[in-house]
Amino acid sequence: MLLLAMDTATPAVTVALHDGEAVVASSAQVDARRHGELLLPAVDRVLTEAGLKLDAVTGIVVGVGPGPYTGLRVGLVTAAAFSSALGVPVHGLCTLDGLAYASGLDGPFAVATDARRKEVYWARYADSRTRVTDAAVDRPAEIAERLAGLPVVGAGARLYPEAFPDARDPEHQSAAGLAALAAEKLAAGPSADGDDGFLEPLPMYLRRPDAQVPKNYKVVTPK
Repeated sequence: MLLLAMDTATPAVTVALHDGEAVVASSAQVDARRHGELLLPAVDRVLTEAGLKLDAVTGIVVGVGPGPYTGLRVGLVTAAAFSSALGVPVHGLCTLDGLAYASGLDGPFAVATDARRKEVYWARYADSRTRVTDAAVDRPAEIAERLAGLPVVGAGARLYPEAFPDARDPEHQSAAGLAALAAEKLAAGPSADGDDGFLEPLPMYLRRPDAQVPKNYKVVTPK
């Protein structure tokens, strides 16, 4: 097994390789505006560090969000392109689940990432492997009471300490955690009902895009 994991759903552009036992190389750069520029060089960098070629990869792991429209799609489109070129499967995982897994927390907690517009993407967890709510997007003040007393992992907690006073690491997403979670799920195999624990590699959008078709716009083309 050699998994190539990537996530661009947050400001972190992150890539990792996992051989089924451990992470063999990883890269993470935090830059909310350069996902498209940074992702492929990061893939090349981790392959070079591991001394491997792209054709050694047996599966792709990708964070499906939630996240902003443009950045999120960079990772998903790249994952789809690699899958098609290599003839290997793509395994989608919730980005928040990667942060939760990397936290290593055993008790109840939450994960919150920056959703911009003074909002956070968030979910609650029973432990680092078990999400107990769907991912959602809300203003911090609106969910502070629901998460009172819980540690909160991720950049959202750092941005809004008044709502989330018990901020925990990691602050940013790491494909290393995403890859390790995927390797664990693949090793365990499907559940009795056939669920393999992965999501379709499609973008998880929790709100409408910023760009909208203007209402009542004036038609200027000739009839």
